[in-house]
Amino acid sequence: MLPRGRPRALGAAALLLLLLLLGFFQFGGDLEYGRPRGAAALDGAPPADPGGHNRSDCVQPRPLAPKCELLHVAIVCAGHNSSRDVVTLVKSILFYRKNPLHLHLVTDAVARSILEMLFHTWMVPAVRVSFYDADELKPQVSWIPNKHYSGLYGLMKLVLPGTLPLDLARVIVLDTDVTFASDIAELWALFAHFSDEQVIGLVENQSDWYLGNLWRNHRPWPALGRGFNTGVILLRLDRLRQVGWEQMWRLTATRELLTLPATSLADQDIFNAVIKEHPGLVRPLPCVWNVQLSDHTLAEGCYSEASDLKVIHWNSPKKLRVKNKHVGFFRNLYLTFLEYDGNLLRRELFGCPSLPHPGAEQWQRALAQLDGEDACSEFRQQQLTVHRVHVTFLPHELPPPRPLDVTLVAQLSMDRLQMLEALCRHWPGPMSLALYLTDAEAQQFLRFVEASAVLSARQDVAYHVVYREGPLYPINQLRNVALAQALTPYVFLSDIDFLPAYSLYDYLRASIEQLELGGRRKAALVVPAFETLHYRFSFPRSKAEVLASLDAGALYTFRYHEWPRGHAPTDYARWREAQAPYRVQWAADYEPYVVVPRDCPRYDPRFVGFGWNKVAHIVELDAQVRGALLPPVSI
Repeated sequence: MLPRGRPRALGAAALLLLLLLLGFFQFGGDLEYGRPRGAAALDGAPPADPGGHNRSDCVQPRPLAPKCELLHVAIVCAGHNSSRDVVTLVKSILFYRKNPLHLHLVTDAVARSILEMLFHTWMVPAVRVSFYDADELKPQVSWIPNKHYSGLYGLMKLVLPGTLPLDLARVIVLDTDVTFASDIAELWALFAHFSDEQVIGLVENQSDWYLGNLWRNHRPWPALGRGFNTGVILLRLDRLRQVGWEQMWRLTATRELLTLPATSLADQDIFNAVIKEHPGLVRPLPCVWNVQLSDHTLAEGCYSEASDLKVIHWNSPKKLRVKNKHVGFFRNLYLTFLEYDGNLLRRELFGCPSLPHPGAEQWQRALAQLDGEDACSEFRQQQLTVHRVHVTFLPHELPPPRPLDVTLVAQLSMDRLQMLEALCRHWPGPMSLALYLTDAEAQQFLRFVEASAVLSARQDVAYHVVYREGPLYPINQLRNVALAQALTPYVFLSDIDFLPAYSLYDYLRASIEQLELGGRRKAALVVPAFETLHYRFSFPRSKAEVLASLDAGALYTFRYHEWPRGHAPTDYARWREAQAPYRVQWAADYEPYVVVPRDCPRYDPRFVGFGWNKVAHIVELDAQVRGALLPPVSI
């Protein structure tokens, strides 16, 4: 048995093969609550400059927001990478927070599909999430030329007052590349210090960018002094609407673009141009609420020890690779949350009544009814576990629409990552793979893919992370996640230990067309499986080579020695001579690898660990329509 109940690989080398011998089957680290890792003081940190703008030692302690007050946070997020950044940001907020939160996420379609699934399965108490379609906002900002790498999405904070609900008066707006080191309620409490005229709270920009002296012919947008950074913003939405914010920023941007070719820092340039013209609108915030790690940062004057820090902003394109005196400390703070077990953040807020997450109340009752003395209690608890799911964890391109296309579907854990490169070489078509990982392992997997020329070149492989929780391996839930994310009409239900023949992808599509399966009937193609016990093995490229390897004892039919009943109905003796498809009758314990329509029945998620999980699924397939066909091989 493999770790965590994984399906077994037989023999020493156990290189298992799926050859294009098609079948046809008609079927019926917890942390202390305080500071994450990192020193309590920053060695060599200068004292705050008593004459500078960015003083932190003189900032008086701020009161927190009233207990149980709902705090509103808005974030603009687009794409796969930005979605991962949002998760790390939210972890840092949840780690310190003591108040209910309402997240307002402006997303493209990709980020919405990822984050909707993630927050639905995360089930964090006292957190609400609302989504807003970024595509609907693009016409409002697409007229503005922008040289910043964020593109149109970097301008969308300008239109939040008209996008968020009209009854929402205050909101904290955050970039995705910030990390909290304090309770966000302290930041929210700064709204109380706004004057009647002030509508925007910002931290001064911690570089000389807006002074225009960084290089020859550097011509920034107008700003008040050093200007302000918009990575962390407090917005009084009610007052912005009253002063005519939309007309104000549009007129300013239009005027400045008469002499400037484009924005360099996206929305930040326009915010600063408006503030230059209307300085009374801005409430300067203590610099510790946006410690900026840009290439030319002057942030060191803002803090003298770790306890000063509130929010770290990785606002350099180099991100974690930015050069900074204390970057090691800041990087450790970020990595703490990047790899932090998100399951530990599912904690209730004591003394704050909140609406339960949909389904959470029923789930809690079911857990309470478990009998600890029951010999099967561990299995029953695993069945009730709701795993966090992060679909399309890495950038993924949708496959072009093809009526007969096939996606390979499989699941794996960390100990099978080494199979991915070989699988990508053997299967050139789309794949949907579910990985059972911890938060830390997910980051190791990310680095593994980025370091692989084979894997990083494949944009048609969708990786879906199901975060590990509990002692048993939820094999069928993983299969269901991968199956649900497949986007082609047909799916090849495989296991990660198998390597398909090099031409199997093309052969399957040709067989589906030849047998006229498209939409006409429910059917499954059975792919005969073989195994070898040799570490060194020359992969067969024809049926003749397969037969020769079988006769020489270099290949065996799959599980021939341990569980021949699992594949006996395939009738390998008949397959050796077959020149045309033939029917295969289901029999007890049959568990072939099949190609089926994408809308086939899902796996029974009650199966965890090793044994009978695939057998039960084949029974359900066969129950729909009896019989099967097995095409001959043609390599």
